[in-house]
Amino acid sequence: MSDSEIPHGDGRPVDVYLDLLRIRMDTEDYRLLMRAVEPVLEAIEEERLSSLDFALDSGNNDELPQEVRDEVALVIATAVTGRLDNEVVELHVDDTGPVRIVTDATTASDPTRLGEIADYIRDRHKQTEELRGIAEVSGLPTDF
Repeated sequence: MSDSEIPHGDGRPVDVYLDLLRIRMDTEDYRLLMRAVEPVLEAIEEERLSSLDFALDSGNNDELPQEVRDEVALVIATAVTGRLDNEVVELHVDDTGPVRIVTDATTASDPTRLGEIADYIRDRHKQTEELRGIAEVSGLPTDF
């Protein structure tokens, strides 16, 4: 590794992770990643994350390739948790199809815990659909 390839972040795990991605990723994919994570990282830094509306699954799959979306999720998880052992795991949940989550390495390797998470996602999906039905019957917006 040449001197220009050695990560020079200020020691924060997210900076170290971004430096490693810069070295590892295709230049255009890295630009896409940075365009997606910069507003989120700024919001985290300024402690205004709750006011930020951000979705990795915007419905436009041409915008971010799945690999880049996974890395965006991992960068954000690293910034929030300060951990470098996060992993993206795909769970197969009835009624919703595959769901991608970010979790720590221990949880990612625990089938029982992943089953509990899938159950939770399944329950939340049912509750959301029930609420959507109530809102529709009541003439309220259903886009929540």
